[in-house]
Amino acid sequence: MINFNVSSSVLIVFGFLTPLGLSSAFPFSAAAGGEHNHGGGLQEDLKSGEFRSMPVITLEGHGGFENNLEGKPAHYAIDGLFGAVMEWGLPNQGSFAIEATFGPALVWGEAEHFYGRVEVEEDHGGLTEEGHGDEEHAHEEGAPYRRIDMKGMLQARYQPSDRLSLSATWLPYYVTKTQGEDEQGVKHQVEAAVTYAFGDGDVNFALGDGLESVMDGVFVSVRNRTGWETDGTYLGNYTDAWAGFGFNVDRLNVTVSGGPRFYVPGSYSGLSQRTDWGGDISVEYPISDQVVAFAHFEAIYSTDDGEGWGKGFQNHVGTGLTFRF
Repeated sequence: MINFNVSSSVLIVFGFLTPLGLSSAFPFSAAAGGEHNHGGGLQEDLKSGEFRSMPVITLEGHGGFENNLEGKPAHYAIDGLFGAVMEWGLPNQGSFAIEATFGPALVWGEAEHFYGRVEVEEDHGGLTEEGHGDEEHAHEEGAPYRRIDMKGMLQARYQPSDRLSLSATWLPYYVTKTQGEDEQGVKHQVEAAVTYAFGDGDVNFALGDGLESVMDGVFVSVRNRTGWETDGTYLGNYTDAWAGFGFNVDRLNVTVSGGPRFYVPGSYSGLSQRTDWGGDISVEYPISDQVVAFAHFEAIYSTDDGEGWGKGFQNHVGTGLTFRF
């Protein structure tokens, strides 16, 4: 996902939650990922040839709710992610940055997983009186505390100008124990994203900016993400072609974005390609120069039914703090 800076920073969030935002000269600081990148950019732009690094810590609580699936499974987690951002200044207000984070995730219910994963029920033989297998299903029991997993993020971002940003991201996630629908091992997601801003992003309604300034906060983005399960199963890929608008109200940054999600499920699912629709509302507030609070809500509507999959919403909500040193 991409995390934009409008004045102090505007946050745009796609998909899953990622730890923190890249600093940048870009009017909206880019952080494609999805997980969501939080924390905004640094306060001053880098000049060409300059370099800086910034340690960061992000504490975040988040939950996902799959209301389109039978039993309405949910996952909740508290993440403690530690990492750093390294950034180099380039000509034309551009920059190149590398961001890496790693840390524990306390898991309730199911672990985070790739969008659209189909939970195929399998008969393992041990039938109960109700006729169901004796396999443990986390979503049938609500969302009990499960374990501590480990998650990470590695991202490279290139901004050739103050309007354009390109990024590549790797999101590994280690499931530490087989429980319910989760199998021990490392699952992976990779992402490529491009974002173009139509204006300088300096829209602050608290300072009297009006409708004539709206275009300064408008952007478009295209993001493709691909996922694999812990056993190596290819889960599919999706492409978000979204438009958004970011603005400030004094120091509060707000971003609204949305559009189609072109989803291509893996062959394991037996599902066909389809177009889903989604939207996201994100807010970010700098408590101090070192601490940024953030929150977001994302809703994706699935348009088709299928075995192990149904029409309806998948929602994700999260909030937390990023500490910048």
